Amino acid sequence: MGIGRRQFIQATGVAGTSAALGFSAMSRAQSGPIRIGLMTVKTGPLASGGIDMERGLIMYLKARDYTLAGRKVELFVGDSGGVPATARTKLQELVEKNRIHLMIGPLDAGSALAVDDYIRSASLPTLSVAAAEDMTQRKPNPWFVRGTSTSSQCAHPMADYCAKTLKWKRMAVIADDIAYGHEMVAGFQRVFEDNGGRIVQKFLSPLAVPDYGSYIAQLKTNIDGIFLGFAGSNGFRYLRQFNEYGLRGKVQVVGGMTALDEAVLRNMGDEAIGILTACWYSAELANPPNRTFAADFRKEFKYDPGFYAAATHLEASVLETALQTVGGRIEDKAAFMKALRSVKAFTVRGPVSFDTYGNVVGDVFIRQVERKDGRLVNTVQYTYPAVSQFWTYAPQAFLANPVYSRDWPPARYLES
Repeated sequence: MGIGRRQFIQATGVAGTSAALGFSAMSRAQSGPIRIGLMTVKTGPLASGGIDMERGLIMYLKARDYTLAGRKVELFVGDSGGVPATARTKLQELVEKNRIHLMIGPLDAGSALAVDDYIRSASLPTLSVAAAEDMTQRKPNPWFVRGTSTSSQCAHPMADYCAKTLKWKRMAVIADDIAYGHEMVAGFQRVFEDNGGRIVQKFLSPLAVPDYGSYIAQLKTNIDGIFLGFAGSNGFRYLRQFNEYGLRGKVQVVGGMTALDEAVLRNMGDEAIGILTACWYSAELANPPNRTFAADFRKEFKYDPGFYAAATHLEASVLETALQTVGGRIEDKAAFMKALRSVKAFTVRGPVSFDTYGNVVGDVFIRQVERKDGRLVNTVQYTYPAVSQFWTYAPQAFLANPVYSRDWPPARYLES
């Protein structure tokens, strides 16, 4: 039973009235399938991760015979192409044509922000992969729960590790010029500078930039390292050109949670060995759920699962836990959302719980690229336990500041 099992059909109405059938409309609905919409990216620079999102979710459902909490599941997939306006159109189609009960996704922060108001107006329970900060911070969406992380949630510990363990003092940062990149490097900058370091260069490059040469040519070499805040295949592309410019060994490289994801690591060579990244997941995690998931994924697709595949597998686990709490009654939205935000589960990333804003609290791992059995893997070097989206800052003080962005926190130490 593979991908072809998915049922992309439009649910049809049932003739007759509840009274005539002798049970309520709610009861009748609850006897039908749960309709899940996956909003992902299957075209463009984010496609490698988006395809893995679909694979990870399908693996979870397939292992349970497309049944959660005693109810059959139908999966509908929308491809936003990583374009926020398209994400809104596709979500509207999933809700109004396919009548989904819940959305998993979208992948990117820009798309999540673009569909925020629609999620609210449709009262659509959403388990997000996208890291858009303010949807679980200053403007919390009551229908939105995130089991992965905000953009900065893994960048905070990476900055802490650079400052306290590596003892670095001067760094550069580069990221995709999108909300995800802005928020990630801003969080990294804040923690690194709060611990005595200085960000002396900051680069933001277009998501689909054809060449990183102009950015690499400007990079200072009298720094301790550079932080990569890329998504999709851009980390691979940047690092390849970085090495072509002869900078390997001259400037140390660390990365955010998707910079050297397993989805692209399989295409890299020895140039990646030794690079540290911070993420809430590694295919090398030895907990029981992940041992099964990683082995099954590797067997089927011939490479390790990474951030994106683990993200939808994780969100499906959170979904199933909440559905079990409410006896499968996803139509009772108030009870379901309460259960969703109260979930405590042990997943492929380890234990997760949620704060009052609907964002995950979970472990973050400092990982190092190593070669194992002929393939490149992200081996865990250090674990930061139970990391909050607010890091070590008091939530009220954190939220009193502007959302992380291009301009906040201000870059006080940039050098020309």
